[in-house]
Amino acid sequence: MPLYNYKASTLEGKVLEGTMEASDDGTVSLKLQEMGLIPVRIGTTKSESVLAREMEWPWKRKKARRKDLLIFTQELHTLVKAGFPLDRSLAVLGQLAESPAMAEIVQDVLKEVKGGKSFSEALAKYPGTFPKVYVNMVKAGEAGGMLDEILGRLSSYLTMSEDLKSYILGALIYPALLSAVAVASVTILTLFVVPKFTAIFSDMGVPLPLPMAVLDVLSRFLSGYWWFVLAVVFVLVFYFKRFLESEEGRLKWDRKMLRTPMVGAVLQKIEVARFSRTLGTLLHGGVPLLQAMTIVREIIGNQSIAKTIEPIRNGIKKGEGIAQPMKQSGVFPPLAMHLIEVGEESGKLDSMLIQVAEVYDTEVRNGIKNLIAFFEPALILLMGIIIGTIVVSMLMAIFSINDIPL
Repeated sequence: MPLYNYKASTLEGKVLEGTMEASDDGTVSLKLQEMGLIPVRIGTTKSESVLAREMEWPWKRKKARRKDLLIFTQELHTLVKAGFPLDRSLAVLGQLAESPAMAEIVQDVLKEVKGGKSFSEALAKYPGTFPKVYVNMVKAGEAGGMLDEILGRLSSYLTMSEDLKSYILGALIYPALLSAVAVASVTILTLFVVPKFTAIFSDMGVPLPLPMAVLDVLSRFLSGYWWFVLAVVFVLVFYFKRFLESEEGRLKWDRKMLRTPMVGAVLQKIEVARFSRTLGTLLHGGVPLLQAMTIVREIIGNQSIAKTIEPIRNGIKKGEGIAQPMKQSGVFPPLAMHLIEVGEESGKLDSMLIQVAEVYDTEVRNGIKNLIAFFEPALILLMGIIIGTIVVSMLMAIFSINDIPL
């Protein structure tokens, strides 16, 4: 049977660690409960490599990561659901936190709670770690006396968000690696191989064939003015970043991205899934609709779509409901609108929004698969044409040597 390590808490709040053989983690949890312990964290005893543990850069240790927030929420949900008081739960999690930054934050939150502040007020001190969605959900849970249920919803929300983010990043690894290999190959051929051929022709005192002459000019330019190329790239990146930081520039860029074939449809689905999941989670947590829409406005990444939130809020204020103003915005796909209309009519808008998010999560995954299926061959073809052109130019130069009279 596999060996599991665990971290559990006694009823007094003392943290215990150990290992246990069991068929699965559920069995470990049951055995710990039979021993009078509250299981907080259970995992297989796969040893973490030294390299993996030490590859955390010093400047990143000062900030808690999204993964730290997810683990904190899951473990706090477990303890609160088991009947632990909030202050004792936070004291336990302060000991369990693997990230020094998260441990410091939890200890400070505990200090604020003991000082008389509410849990949501203490969390609001750290907007970089606990987003507005999180704080408002906790505030609603405190007011309604259902903090354990809210923490469970937040745990699901963060898990789904992280899963989608990880999937997107994972799908982009291969194209990024392929692009890096292509750039490295062209650079090596241009800067190191081409000069060898030009030196042969120079020693023989004969002119270079036209394709090789073009490559020679490019090689000399890159080797002699590489600093100029880097400076141009730096300036372009700087001004592009400034352009995106401006409200008007970001809006223009986001609109253009939404109109981009294939890519635009995927981006729209990502934002629809994010909007639906966040709004559904907030409504389920008891946050009022207008306040929830304000929070959602801030988490939408595409400003072109975010601009449509305010007209929707105005429609809600006028008593038009949410489905009709959303339909008038022209941003949300027909399927999403149909499900939201059904949810509003049946009084189960929060549940239907979560369902919309799940549907479009699947759509996003399929869309990304299609994009990768298109761009991978296109990237390989482009790389083959560029490298092939260089190689053919060199071969033509080699064959032209035979035509030189002795």
